[in-house]
Amino acid sequence: MAIADIKSRLAILADAAKYDASCASSGSEKRDSRSGGIGSTEGMGICHSYAPDGRCISLLKILLTNHCVYDCLYCVNRVSSDTPRARFTPEEVVDLTLAFYKRNYIEGLFLSSGIVKSPDHTMEQLVRVARLLREAHGFRGYIHLKTIPDADPALIAQAGVWADRLSVNVELPKEQSLAQYAPQKDAGSIRRSMGNLRLRIDEAREEKARTRRAPRFAPAGQSTQMIVGADGASDVDILRSSSLLYGSYDLKRVYYSAFSPIPGAGAKLPPVKPPLMREHRLYQADWLYRFYGFSVDEIAEGADAHGGMLPLDKDPKLAWALVNRALFPLDVNTASREELLRVPGLGVKTVNEILRLRRLQKLRIDDVSKLTRSRAAFRPFVTALDWRPGATLDSAQLAARLAPKPQQLSLF
Repeated sequence: MAIADIKSRLAILADAAKYDASCASSGSEKRDSRSGGIGSTEGMGICHSYAPDGRCISLLKILLTNHCVYDCLYCVNRVSSDTPRARFTPEEVVDLTLAFYKRNYIEGLFLSSGIVKSPDHTMEQLVRVARLLREAHGFRGYIHLKTIPDADPALIAQAGVWADRLSVNVELPKEQSLAQYAPQKDAGSIRRSMGNLRLRIDEAREEKARTRRAPRFAPAGQSTQMIVGADGASDVDILRSSSLLYGSYDLKRVYYSAFSPIPGAGAKLPPVKPPLMREHRLYQADWLYRFYGFSVDEIAEGADAHGGMLPLDKDPKLAWALVNRALFPLDVNTASREELLRVPGLGVKTVNEILRLRRLQKLRIDDVSKLTRSRAAFRPFVTALDWRPGATLDSAQLAARLAPKPQQLSLF
């Protein structure tokens, strides 16, 4: 196959894949390279995503094809779109993955696809890529497959054998929005597919606990994605939906992808892209209820004055703290871990270090300041051995003073 043809198709299918945000590789399984095979999730390469421990995991992120029989209004690859089309065979994706790996460009593969011919046919092609990489080439890098909800469950089961992570996109936070913008997709089918994945993942974990020889099934779990700004869902609506998904399906991540206006999509969709900061605030809020003990209702307190939208000029924790200023200041020498996690500017690692240090000594404000870069943010909300915020906590200018200065957000 001519190199120019491969490059042109790769450009189309890599560009088409950029709309899918759910390609983080957190939770990847470390495989023993001494047993042979190629590829690794432990090396260094071009940065595409990060694991929870900070490791950079570089991924080849492409679509198998951007041909699609569905006509979802919000998707650039819908059947009625005039976007340039391209397609790879499973063998070509395998060759590309291995070629990129051997040049130290990547350590894994994120593979999705438009629906071509039928869900079963498409899922068969995706599974074939993963199986060939594992069986024929001994590939031990990370593989994330996007599954097709309406595909035969037997195909999904095969996907879980070869892939580290599987994902099913719920697409939109409200079922009525999915029915309006993507009438060929069924919210019930998507939820059933996610439920079946959870059952299989749980069964595999239980079997693994009983015997080390148990077969693997998506050891890095499952994830999903929601498009932000395509419908009228507020940030609180989105967070309530994602909280329910986390609880119901034990998801590793819910990813938020800002809607990009599609040419020719019609008047049903907004003509402009939502601010990137909105997507950023959703991720911050997501972090609060996953790792900081906040409920969605508490996060919503900071959004109530904005019609259910998280304020763009301050992070969700600061917004909550300003609404609940009567609960502050907290003494860093006596407050519980749960209370300290609610202080603006104090992260999980900082709070854990505060708890460790205060067992050895009474903490001064400088002791805490050395543990975090957000020194201005936490001072109005705490007391220490030598520090009290005084009237600062009740100042009408507090919110404006603590709001971050406008800056260009990084895309990575």
